[in-house]
Amino acid sequence: MPRLPQIPKADVHERGRPIYQMLFGDRDPVAEPGTATGTPGDWWTVFAGVPDAFDHAVAGFGFYRSPERKLDPKLRELGQMRAGFARGSQFVFSQHCKAARDVGLSEAQIEAIPHWGAADCYAPVERAVLAYTDCLVLDGGRTPDGVFEALKVHLDDQEILELTYVTCLYEMHATMCRALRLEFDDVDERVVEVPAPEAGGGDFMSGVGQK
Repeated sequence: MPRLPQIPKADVHERGRPIYQMLFGDRDPVAEPGTATGTPGDWWTVFAGVPDAFDHAVAGFGFYRSPERKLDPKLRELGQMRAGFARGSQFVFSQHCKAARDVGLSEAQIEAIPHWGAADCYAPVERAVLAYTDCLVLDGGRTPDGVFEALKVHLDDQEILELTYVTCLYEMHATMCRALRLEFDDVDERVVEVPAPEAGGGDFMSGVGQK
């Protein structure tokens, strides 16, 4: 379950009502969760707890999908998919695999996102975008000149700024989903102690290196 309360349909703010209607129809998504893509839908119901945060996020979605964007949607989705995977958000990664398919990326390109550096299915501009995404997400924005120069071979200043903004926006969404346990990121911590058998236990390396 999400770590923060969800807002039922009856209590959602006025600007959130059409979004709820579009995603959930006549259902109350708290009582009857589920969306057309198979997610619970609790990203929306939790974000609705702060109406202007909800509205700001919706505006961000409108920004990257606007016809005024110059960045190729395929490059945008490469950045979003890789940001989700690199940050460890199954929700962001899974949703943008679907979006990537919709804008024309191949199955091979989608499947290779986890190991893009060893894949041969990407064009030079796509490899530059993926390398830059790793700098943004995995290195906290620390970007070598060589990566940025490779990006500038293919993209102009406006495209690079759009790519940077959208990719960082989705790193934020990925991080928040994990922290708040939303959607497919409602998972238990897997790095925990595994109990030893009853006969074992103690310091299993205690005899190593002793004479």
